[in-house]
Order: sequence, then structure tokens, then C-alpha cells
Amino acid sequence: MDAWLNVTQVLMLLPTALDRQLRDDAGLPHAHYRVLTMLSAERDGSMRMTQLARRAGTTTTRLSHAVSVLEERGWVERSACPTDKRGQVARLTDEGWNFLRSAAPGHVAEVRRLVFDHLTDDDVARLREITAKLLPSLTDL
Repeated sequence: MDAWLNVTQVLMLLPTALDRQLRDDAGLPHAHYRVLTMLSAERDGSMRMTQLARRAGTTTTRLSHAVSVLEERGWVERSACPTDKRGQVARLTDEGWNFLRSAAPGHVAEVRRLVFDHLTDDDVARLREITAKLLPSLTDL
């Protein structure tokens, strides 16, 4: 029970803290930052919207809203999917890459301060193993 209560507390408090840091320092909510980082992890900086929604852990409707906001800022562009006329592809623009380069150091520092500074290398390895076991059942939803 204690382990579960700790997990739920971390799941509630950590996103709020990360969202606050990104809004204060970069003017962007964590959910939108996550979309940008997901795109930046792709070789060409682009991903089909349905796949991006799945990876970001959100609905296609919420993702579409987030991408619209990011498009307004010039950080993402949408285009038709070349292999499926019904689909769309989101692509990180040069301005989006520049924004991430400027926002990432502060965000990484906050993640380290809140999480990794409190863990040993062995703790981090165990955390990676534990979360890898949990993710498959959550990503199938």
C-alpha cells in the first residue's frame, strides 16, 4: 500500500511541477513541450499525427489542439500524409528546433533536481527496468 500511495503521489505532483517550470521559463505547457520533444526524437523531425498522439499519451483531438497552438507559434507544420490521404504529418520547423534548444536546459535541470538528483545509478537502472515492465500494458489501452 505504501508503494502504491507513493507512486500515485509522484504521478500527481511531478507533472504539475514540470508544467509550472515550463510555463514559467518557456511559456509553454508540459503537454505541448512533450509534442515537440517527440518530434525532435524522430530522424526527420516529423511523425504521423495518430502515431504522435499514441506516443504522447493523448487523444487525437487534444493533439490536434496542441499542434494548432504550436503551428501558430511557427514551431510545427502540418501536411498531408504521403501514404494515406486521410492522415496528416506534423513536422518540427527550424523555429521549433531553436525553441527546444533554448528551453531544454532549464527543463532538464528541473527534471534532474526533482528526480535524478535523489537517485543512485542503481536506482535509475531499477527505475528504467520497472517502468519498462509497466509501459506495455499502458500503451495497449
